[in-house]
Amino acid sequence: MSFFESVWEGIKATSLIEWLAVGSSIAYVILVAKRLIICWLFAFIGSTLFVYLCYTGNLYIESILQLFYVAMAIVGWLSWKRSSPENASIKIWGINKHILNIVLSGVLSLVLGFIFDTYTNQANPYVDAFTTCYSLSATFMVAQKVLGNWIYWIVIDLVSIYLYAQRDYNLTAVQYGIFTILAVFGFIAWHNEYKSQKNITSSK
Repeated sequence: MSFFESVWEGIKATSLIEWLAVGSSIAYVILVAKRLIICWLFAFIGSTLFVYLCYTGNLYIESILQLFYVAMAIVGWLSWKRSSPENASIKIWGINKHILNIVLSGVLSLVLGFIFDTYTNQANPYVDAFTTCYSLSATFMVAQKVLGNWIYWIVIDLVSIYLYAQRDYNLTAVQYGIFTILAVFGFIAWHNEYKSQKNITSSK
């Protein structure tokens, strides 16, 4: 059986819960790229379902991450509600903030991976820790409307394809392939919006 045939068979055997989780998550990414506040409702639904899927798949670090996503969906909703996403400014982080984030997230990934590799039956502990730690900061960046979040997501999504394929969550692996493409378009959309903001500001 070829790789694609194997993936297709896995998709056909996908549970209803995983279909709902994937559908909600894809809707979230599309809506957040458009900066529509309803995106956080789909983030809440998708993340809640993935808590269960990750836990049953022995991806304990990822299940903790999904719990964080549930909380961030609420925080994101409240943050965007206070400042209308259609009118709020997209922000740019300086290089120092990115370096600090990369270093801190990297160190935390190694520590978390070591702990779960040593004391649990966690699958792919270091890979899972990587996607988890960097996703935490990337999600915070989304809530704060920081343009660079999309670059982080492209890398995270590519790594996540491997992570979920290893646990036979084939539909979820395909989902992260779609996420990678959506992240590219999301970056372009936010970057164009950022340039428009600068033009408006400079014309005043």
